[in-house]
Amino acid sequence: MEQLGFRIGEQLEAGDLLILTGPLGAGKTTFTRGLAEGLGVRGPVQSPTFVIARTHPSLVGRAPLVHVDAYRLGSAAELEDLDLDLERSVVVIEWGRGMAEDLADAWWDIELERPVGVSELDSGELDPSDLDADAPRIVTIVREETP
Repeated sequence: MEQLGFRIGEQLEAGDLLILTGPLGAGKTTFTRGLAEGLGVRGPVQSPTFVIARTHPSLVGRAPLVHVDAYRLGSAAELEDLDLDLERSVVVIEWGRGMAEDLADAWWDIELERPVGVSELDSGELDPSDLDADAPRIVTIVREETP
């Protein structure tokens, strides 16, 4: 996931919006860590779950990265209240599907899927140890535009 993020990050420009979707442990933050390296921004890149958004300034004269975790937000209005610098930054929003589409005329919708194990002892509950295991991902990237 980091390598894919790196290759994509090398090509992004200010104004690009990426909306990441996927279950817990799918690799959204890992993808963003690679993207940040490809952009050449200051790290470390960590999940912004509790601070909601972090800005990582460029170390190489490119656009900064704004990394948002919308998981704890209740609505698109709360996301808009963050007053994100969409025009001069590359913005990545984890858990943003259904909330972030109105922020820009065009965006990248990136869905990360991974197989998750089911513990036989928990009668169908996710086994937390499976979230840390290496597993193949299916990544779907679609360029979306407001009609």
